[in-house]
Amino acid sequence: MSRSHQQLMNTVRYRLLALLVLCCLWLVGCTAIDGTGPQQPTTQDRLQVVTTVAPLADIVHNITGDLADLQALVPPGVNSHTYEPSPSDARHLAAADLVFINGLQLEALILDLAEANVVEGVPIVALGDRVLDRSDWVFDFSFPESGGAPNPHIWLNPELVMACVEVISEELGRADPAQAEAYAANAEAYLDHLRQLDSALAEASATVPEAQRQLLTYHDSWAYFGPRYGFAITGAIQPADMAEPSAREVADLIRQVREANVPVIFGAAEFPSPVLEAIARETGARLEASLADDVLPGEPGDPEHSYIGMMLYNTRIIVAALGGDVQALDSVPLTQNQANG
Repeated sequence: MSRSHQQLMNTVRYRLLALLVLCCLWLVGCTAIDGTGPQQPTTQDRLQVVTTVAPLADIVHNITGDLADLQALVPPGVNSHTYEPSPSDARHLAAADLVFINGLQLEALILDLAEANVVEGVPIVALGDRVLDRSDWVFDFSFPESGGAPNPHIWLNPELVMACVEVISEELGRADPAQAEAYAANAEAYLDHLRQLDSALAEASATVPEAQRQLLTYHDSWAYFGPRYGFAITGAIQPADMAEPSAREVADLIRQVREANVPVIFGAAEFPSPVLEAIARETGARLEASLADDVLPGEPGDPEHSYIGMMLYNTRIIVAALGGDVQALDSVPLTQNQANG
């Protein structure tokens, strides 16, 4: 074969290869345009979403899935009431397309930082202020009305979380219209899962003898959980300033526990306190010090490491300690795949 003929053949091969590549690119482009579902955004295109406490971050993640990059500012196990934001938090907020906070004055320092650092026009969504009317704010032991800040722990009531999910889905769709349908579908699936949770929590709580349905806790977290599931909130040990109670306050608590015949004092793993042991010892009440109001159980990647896992964990402890039957809680799947499967 002559050299000129060989060169001609090579030229033909190169042109055919180039044509094949162009055809492949055209087919990929057609698939992207004509596909029935939303396309996965690239890393650079994904919505940048910032949240605060771990339960809220998990709730938001159930709606965004992998369609957004999510950053929770409050580290696990850190007191969200007293958390002081870091310089890295300011950087995350400056890069955010959307910010979700609990609101109700829980994250006052984070809110100040967000307002100072987010790009103009980026929404800062205070969920508690959106889903709870001022007339429904709870002022109680650690959150007196004289202080002006209501009890902020709305995530411990799944009914309020369902209202938050509606707001989250709406705001995500507004910030990222290309994925609005996907966010709405994820939200609806998660709402189904939350309804299962709410029903099981109510069923299990109803098995607690009526005289036992009292919640005396160290941290005043359960103000929205108790009324939802038929528990009286007897009191909270931690004062409004989040310090240890004084000797006089401890004496008052001991008297209160005796008068109300409180069967169990509930503490929290993230708030260890020798005061709990002293009150239990003086009154004869049982001490159960393992609740977790904003810490997800297990480790990241574990099925139980979720908001729903946290609610099942806490309710199991409360119901069992007060003499109820936890069997209904076993019906709730830990993951949405199980819930929808």
